[in-house]
Amino acid sequence: MRFSELEDARVGVWGAGREIASLARRLNERLPGARIMVVALDGEAPRGALDALGASGAELVGPERAPAALSGCDVVVRSPGVSIHRPELRAVREAGVPITTATSLWLAERGGERVVGVTGTKGKSTTAALLAHLLRASGETALLAGNIGVPALELLDADPSATVVLELSSYQIADLERGPRVAVVTNIYREHLDWHGSTERYREEKLRLLDLPGVECCVLNGRDEVLRATAPRAPRVLQFGVPGGWDVEADGLCFRGAPMIEASALPLLGEHNMLNACAALTALQALDISPPPAAALRDFEPLEHRLQTVIDSDGVIWVDDSISTTPESAIAALDAFRGRPVVLLAGGQERDQDFSELAAAIARRAERPDAAAMLLAIPTTGPRLAGAALGAGTPPGLVQNASDLADAVTRAAALAREGGVVVLSPAAPSFDSFRDFVQRGERFRELAAATLAARRG
Repeated sequence: MRFSELEDARVGVWGAGREIASLARRLNERLPGARIMVVALDGEAPRGALDALGASGAELVGPERAPAALSGCDVVVRSPGVSIHRPELRAVREAGVPITTATSLWLAERGGERVVGVTGTKGKSTTAALLAHLLRASGETALLAGNIGVPALELLDADPSATVVLELSSYQIADLERGPRVAVVTNIYREHLDWHGSTERYREEKLRLLDLPGVECCVLNGRDEVLRATAPRAPRVLQFGVPGGWDVEADGLCFRGAPMIEASALPLLGEHNMLNACAALTALQALDISPPPAAALRDFEPLEHRLQTVIDSDGVIWVDDSISTTPESAIAALDAFRGRPVVLLAGGQERDQDFSELAAAIARRAERPDAAAMLLAIPTTGPRLAGAALGAGTPPGLVQNASDLADAVTRAAALAREGGVVVLSPAAPSFDSFRDFVQRGERFRELAAATLAARRG
C-alpha cells in the first residue's frame, strides 16, 4: 500500500509517536480526503493528543476497545513499537483490515531505487550515519531517515536523485511490503524477544528484509554466524569482514587484502565500529560509488551514547555506552579497551539475556591484572550478571553489587586508577529505571561530573 492510496480512506492509528505524528501531518497537507477516525493508545492519552494529530473528531480508545474500533477503518497504521503479534492486531487483521506503518507507506510510494536500508541488532545507527557521511563526502546528495534522522514520510518531496539511507528496526521490517535497493545487515544477536516472541521469530522477521521485492543487493557481515548461513534471493550479495571485501586488520581497514585506511583515521572506538565502517564502505560499493579519501572519515562525528568519551580527568576516561542493550555490545565495549583496566557498569531491564559469554569475557580480563575488568552490577539484571561472572571464575574482589546507577558511579570514582576506563555498557535495556538509553546516558554523565567535582573539592 502506498501513501497516496490513502486518499478518502478512514484511517486508524495505534500510537502517537513521531512516525504517527508525521503521518498525520502529511495526511493533512496532501490528502485532505483521508481522515484519522480512531486513535488507539496503550496508556493514558497525552493532553491534546487528538488535536496534535489533527484528528479532533477521532475516537480515542485503549487496547480493550481497539479491535472493534479499528475494524471499522479502511487501514490501520501502527507505531513501530506496537507488535504485529499482539492479539488485538491479530483480530483487526482477521476482520480484513490491512495493517501497515508509515515507513512502509513511504517506501512503497518512493520505490526502492536509490534507497539503502540498514538494519542489525547493533551498529545500524552508526553504520547508517557513517554511510550518509561518506556519500556526501563523495559528492552525492544523501538523506538520513528512519530510526535515525527524520521519519520517512518527511521525505515524500525529496529529490528522486538523492540517496536515502534508511535505518530500519525489526519492528519496521516485520510487515514491510517493499524493500530498498540495497539492504545492509550489520549483525544478528538475541534481542527484542518481548516484541517478537522468540529468538527464531526475531531472526526471521529481521532477515525478511533481504528477500523483499525490490532488493537488488544484500550487504552482509561475513563474520556473523547467522548471516553466513543466510542465502538471500537478491541477485547480488556482498560481504564485509572477510578477506575478499572490506575487512579489519590490526592497523586499520583493508580491501581485498590491500591496506586502505589507517586505524588512526577512524574517530570510532573498537573493532565492532571498524566493522561498521566496513559495512558502510561496502554499501558504497553496492551503489557503484567510489569511496572518498580516507581523510573524510576523520570528519565523522560519532553518535552520542555509543562508546562516547564524556569525561577525561586525572588520567581516567569515562565512557558512555548506554546504547548497549545486549551482552554482545558490552563485550565489544570491553574489547575496545584492551590493555587498560576497566570499571564496567552493567545492568538494566530484565529481558532474559544470556550473560555466559559476557561473564567469560570479564573473567578472562582477570588473568591480566594490568587490564582487569571490575564489574559494578546495577539492578535489575546486574546481580544475575555478577553471579555469572563469579561462576565463570572472576575473583570476588572484582565484582561488586551497586544499589543503583548513582551508587555505581560513586564506587567507580573510588576504584578507577590512572590509565583506566570507566564505561557504562549495561548489556540490558533501560526501561526499568529510565525513559530510554538517552536519559540513562545523560544521567551517567551528570553523576560522573558531580562525583568527580565533589572528590576534587
